[in-house]
Formats: sequence, structure tokens, C-alpha cells
Amino acid sequence: MNNKQENEMTFVEKLQNAPNRIKRIICTRQFWVELVIMTVGMFVAAIGVYFFLIPSKLIIGSITGLSLVLAKLLPFVSVGTMIFIINAILLVLSFLLIGNEFGAKTVYTALILGPMIDFIGSIVPIHESLFTTYVAGQAVANPWFDLLCFVLILSASQSILFSINASTGGLDILAKIFNKYLHIKLGTAVMVAGGAICCTAFAINPVSLVIIGLIGTWLNGLILNHFMSDINSKTRVYIISKDYQKIVDFVVHTIRRGVTLHEVIGGYTNERQIQLEIVLTKEEFSTLIDFMSKERLKTFITSDTVSEVYGLWNKKGLLRTGNY
Repeated sequence: MNNKQENEMTFVEKLQNAPNRIKRIICTRQFWVELVIMTVGMFVAAIGVYFFLIPSKLIIGSITGLSLVLAKLLPFVSVGTMIFIINAILLVLSFLLIGNEFGAKTVYTALILGPMIDFIGSIVPIHESLFTTYVAGQAVANPWFDLLCFVLILSASQSILFSINASTGGLDILAKIFNKYLHIKLGTAVMVAGGAICCTAFAINPVSLVIIGLIGTWLNGLILNHFMSDINSKTRVYIISKDYQKIVDFVVHTIRRGVTLHEVIGGYTNERQIQLEIVLTKEEFSTLIDFMSKERLKTFITSDTVSEVYGLWNKKGLLRTGNY
């Protein structure tokens, strides 16, 4: 069944077809690879929360921080209930505004975070910040170290999950919605959403703690943008060679990427040649270099970095020569 036929199905038909669709999805290698990636990504996030966020008692821009504020202002509602309500609303929005895939993955990641934190706590129990020092018998905490470590770990987790169209839930859902509809970078979206949530803490927290939270949210956005830029970057390769057809065949049939052919004229020789333009991942670029080296092809190669690629390129195997 193709996408057009699926879009023309009624809601009842889609519901009846759901078991077969789920079966097809879970039988694919991609499903299990992404499941492992999501689990690892959330375990990284759980480490950051357990070892650095919880002991420091910092309120970084997050749904937990917003829930603490609202629970303080609405004492008849517990923090846990507020977290559940907000997360439930955001999960519904993720299905409606972003898509079923993102929503389903986020449900999974949201469900496993709590058990993972409890599991880490049962293995390595801690009662205070790892950076606590004792001066004259008095415990002195250093929230800035906790903040930096938590932001670095959280940003790594977020970038892992965002790269496969998933998230850690909560604030990340808001960030993804901003990213999709306002067309701003994910890190910037995290800054905007998290900063707005941090500002609500002025109602219950000292100004100093709120400022720490705002700085943490800002750092989170900057580091996330850096990680995502590195993950999403591709290599654009230009190749001039008399054996260009061999290279085209290898790229299209082995690497399974598209190739654009340009006719160029050498400024020194005035000779007409074909220049290939190819967009590849770093691993694919290495594979192509190895191929040309083994075949001993005479080539002139230049390359540069492309920060992001949209459109047909992402549908690997569907591209053909000259399609982009």
C-alpha cells in the first residue's frame, strides 16, 4: 500500500489496518535500531537528571520547573498531577501538530525516563551534589558545576533523539512545534520555550536562582544547536574526471545517492569536461574516496560542508542521476 492509498482511507479503515501496519513497522531493521538509539538517548538524559539536576535543586526551563511554579500557585494540585496534566496536553499536541511517528516515539521516551532514574538510583545512591565540598564541617555546594554538566549531558541526549525524529518529551515537544511552524533552529526553540518557562519561576524563587535557570537554558540552546549542526551536516563533493561514468554508477547503485552533472570548461586548457556534484554523509564520502583510490581514477576533487539538506535527498535510494 502506497502513501496515496493510505491517505484516502477512512478513519475506520485506518484503525482496522493498524495491526498490519504496526507489524510491518516492528519487522523492519530501522525500528529496532531507532528503539536502541532512543533507549540510549534517554539513559544519557536520566544520568544528567539524577546526578546533576536533582541534587542541585535547580529549576532549568522545563515542564518540571513549570509544574513546580503552578503547584505553588495552585496548592490544591500536586506537582506530580501538574506534570501529568501538562505532559498529557503536550503529547496530544505532538500527535496533532507534528505527527504520529514523533508522538509515538515521545510517548516511549517519556515512559522510560522515570524508571531509568530509579534504576540508576538503586545502583549508585547519592544524597548530595557530586561537587559538594566541606569547609569547616559545613557543606558547600557549587550549582554552576551541576548546571554545566547537566546542560552538556541533556544537550547530547536531545541531539541524539531529535536526529531520529524523537524527543525527551516535555519542553522538547514545544521546541519541535516552534521548529516546525516558525522555522527556527531546535536549539533556539529550546531557548525560547525554556526561557519563557524559567521566567514563571520569578513568582516563587529568588532572582538569583531564576537567573541561573535562564543561563542554563541559554547554554542548553547553544550547545544543542552545535550538536545538531554537526549531526545534520553533509559533505558536498565536486569531482572532475574523465572516468566520471564509473563514479556515477558507483554513487547511484552502491552508495544509492543522486548525482548532478555539469558541463564545465577548463580555464587553462579550454577543454570541456563533466563535473559531478554529490551530497553525501561523511561515511559515504569516505566510501567514495576509497572506491576512487582502489580504481586508481584520475580525479580533481573539492568539497565543502552543507549545514542541512531538505527534500528528496533524505529519501535514500529514490534519487537518480540529475534529479537534484
